[in-house]
Amino acid sequence: MTNEQRELLLKAQKSLQAAKLLLSNDYPNYATSRAYYSMFYIAEAFLEGEGLAFSKHSAVIAAFGREFAKPQRISANFHRFLIEAQELRTTGDYGQLNAVTVEQAKEQIENSSSRAMAEAVARSRAALPPVFKYRSALTSVAALKTTQNAWKNGLNYIQK
Repeated sequence: MTNEQRELLLKAQKSLQAAKLLLSNDYPNYATSRAYYSMFYIAEAFLEGEGLAFSKHSAVIAAFGREFAKPQRISANFHRFLIEAQELRTTGDYGQLNAVTVEQAKEQIENSSSRAMAEAVARSRAALPPVFKYRSALTSVAALKTTQNAWKNGLNYIQK
């Protein structure tokens, strides 16, 4: 794992924690933005593993779709979550105050910490950059499915 990937994963984890904190304090617009960034940083880490970097969010999202979702190296759900989160983040950041509802923010936080994302990483482990490969064959999709906080645990695991 490169230092850049390590830093991106840490930023993703911190962004998710911030999203939860912001939502618990009734700031859904800002919570949605942080949930988006959690997903965005993970997409950047995937691309970094391929030696790709971009300066625009739209370029990162498009490249992630082209390099990982379209060839089915990872579940298209993660790419869809990222696109939806980016659209809602734009609404929250540039729209009126409270443009994002608490329910929408909760959904984005759930998507950024969801089992579906953890499963996407686990299913794709053979095709992923080294940062996302698990250390042991003992880690299985079945084990991830039974874990309530699979994505959070997955992030903690791959950061080691």
